Amino acid sequence: MRRRDTLALAAAGAAAAAVPAPGRAQPGAAKTLRVVFPVAETGFDPVRISDVYSATVNTHIFDSLYAFDYLARPVKLKPRVAAGMPEHSADHRVWTLRIRPGIFFADDPAFKGQRRELTAQDQVYALERFADPANTSPNWPSVAEWRIVGLAALRERALKDKKPFDYDTPVEGLRTLDRHTLQITLERPLPRFAENFTLAQSVGALVAREVVEFYGDRIMEHPVGTGPFRLASWRRSSRIVLERNPHFRDERWDAEPAPDDAEGQAILRRMKGRRIPCVDRVEVSIVEEAQPRWLSFVNGQCDVLPVPQEFGPTAMPGGKLAPNLVKRGVQAWRLMTATTQLSFFNMEHPVVGGNAPHQVALRRAVFLSMDLPREIDLVFRGMGIPAQSQIPPYCSGYDPAFKSENSDHDLARARALLDLYGWVDRDGDGWREAPDGQPLVIECATQPDQLSRQRDELLKKGLDAIGVRVAFKPAKWPENLKAARAGKLMFWRVGSTSTLTDGQSAMSRLYGPDAGQANIARFRLAAFDQVYEQLTTLPDGPEREALFLQAKRLATAYAPYKSHTHQLVDIVAHAQVQGYRRPHFGYGWWDRVDLEPTP
Repeated sequence: MRRRDTLALAAAGAAAAAVPAPGRAQPGAAKTLRVVFPVAETGFDPVRISDVYSATVNTHIFDSLYAFDYLARPVKLKPRVAAGMPEHSADHRVWTLRIRPGIFFADDPAFKGQRRELTAQDQVYALERFADPANTSPNWPSVAEWRIVGLAALRERALKDKKPFDYDTPVEGLRTLDRHTLQITLERPLPRFAENFTLAQSVGALVAREVVEFYGDRIMEHPVGTGPFRLASWRRSSRIVLERNPHFRDERWDAEPAPDDAEGQAILRRMKGRRIPCVDRVEVSIVEEAQPRWLSFVNGQCDVLPVPQEFGPTAMPGGKLAPNLVKRGVQAWRLMTATTQLSFFNMEHPVVGGNAPHQVALRRAVFLSMDLPREIDLVFRGMGIPAQSQIPPYCSGYDPAFKSENSDHDLARARALLDLYGWVDRDGDGWREAPDGQPLVIECATQPDQLSRQRDELLKKGLDAIGVRVAFKPAKWPENLKAARAGKLMFWRVGSTSTLTDGQSAMSRLYGPDAGQANIARFRLAAFDQVYEQLTTLPDGPEREALFLQAKRLATAYAPYKSHTHQLVDIVAHAQVQGYRRPHFGYGWWDRVDLEPTP
């Protein structure tokens, strides 16, 4: 550990010991939940966002038809604003979805003083927006994969004619049977279709056409939904404030934990029947550096915090809450998440991309140079397990017994691959050149934060050991994301958090038609696409699990991505926070927690 880290830990520990437990929640007072993001948001239009932080905010502003039960483990799908679970034809191609009457959007000038009820047509419009080329939605591939009859054709017509998308032309596969009933017809069977409508942060978010047309190009700044909160103020990359939606329906706290789930049953007993949202206001601060983020918690300026890895030894030494925090009534959890840390190459880059043997060999050699056990120990402070594939825990397709090259650190094999395929040092300067004699430099996009710097150091050490130069190009995370989507980065690291129980959603990062969208590496391989499409239509079972195995092996062999870790997370909360349980999937919990006075 470097000296500056030691000093930071000591300072944080002293602060935690010195600051009394906060007791802000007073009877009858407005309740404000305060949370911190480590990365800036991008905006709040559901069709245009794909980052976790914007999605987290949207989850609390927009409703979706269905949601995962807050306490059920394993997770269970339940209606959110739907009137019961969806009905489907025997072949899983025709789905009928019903919306509960009496659900209203938050008041907004776009509605010209009228109360606006949610209807089935709003779901039609929300889906059509993903198809509209003008929105350049990163989530369109997810909707396109459903193959709603007629929707892609309407998109293609707009592209071909170079005219605005025609929202007034009926789509054959999107029929409103009455004001609150929607029937969706698909070109092929989709046995797991209903789960796609759990995502209020993306394809399931219910929006009103009047709002989109009223705000136009400013729609990213004006989210208006039917959810428990509305956006009160936003200072980009700095502060986001939500306030209670004053006309939110009368929704009461309830959930269905398993009978043997002691923690879940205890939360249910305490919280059942309370009106949602339990708090009046949520204040989100963007704090990118780990030390001030941790200090915001110990100083009582943040109520719930995923502990930065650097401060794990301070908060939970040996996996147990530190005694000084115990005395203050702090609550703590250590959880495995449905998250995968990834590195990826731009497969359209002329040097590192492509599926030619020498290009595959380079990518595999770079990945073999990475020391995952050391990364987990030093950078993530032991908070993770080596990932063998992109599919995270809790998802179909995840097999804890599966082993792949993803977790291997083998410098000898890396050097041998490079030698065999012509990546050799021709001029004797100690660095390898490309087979055509051109200089070889891996350009790695990175961020100007401590965690990224530590990962950069480890990456450089591994590449130095195999004679490959690396150049780091730092930028803010949203800037790197924009460049990655445009295909302008050579190499970058990202994290992927699953919001669906189906492991196929994680494998969409390799599906050719999603190149440049979910498939940020722009990987294309016909053999993989064939397996992926079979996964889509098969019901869950042994045959589908066998296909997952094929997909994982192809991903490892061609190496567009390096799967690093599935992360453990330590979460701490002050004593006044009641009802917290981190969701396995999705990001919704701000409306579920309450703040109670502390002694």
